[in-house]
Amino acid sequence: MTVWSGHVDALHLAPRSFLPMKAAGELLLIAGKGVEGDRYATGEGFYSDRPEEGRQVTLFEAETLEALLRDHQVTLGAADHRRNVTTRDVPLNHLVGRRFRIGGAVLEGTRLSTPCRHIEQIAGQEIFTLLLNRSGLHARILQGGRVRLGDAIMPV
Repeated sequence: MTVWSGHVDALHLAPRSFLPMKAAGELLLIAGKGVEGDRYATGEGFYSDRPEEGRQVTLFEAETLEALLRDHQVTLGAADHRRNVTTRDVPLNHLVGRRFRIGGAVLEGTRLSTPCRHIEQIAGQEIFTLLLNRSGLHARILQGGRVRLGDAIMPV
């Protein structure tokens, strides 16, 4: 297995669907439930009527934001991708079925995220296809804990 380590670049949550994501200095991840105060932990998310254990927390690579700007002149901020944790130096696409530690929590990647059309409204540009296979990772929280800006992310 390849050894890697990365860190938390940004943290966000939203109490309900369609509300702007709110930046946070730390998040409390609750095992088997989700991010405290986030729309999916409270049942107020867009997909809450379709429960999925593996959608307890979502992650997105900061490098994708940089690639969108560099390659397509699309400016998208860390709050705009609608994921909870923005990572740096973490190979999210390779973490499906794998366990990893983030701050005080242990997660298991469950599936790659697919972009939603709502992100095109936020960006004001057609970027759905640009984000295919680069839209982040859904994960299950195996061991809850606090996650803070700058926290290390590494395989377990």
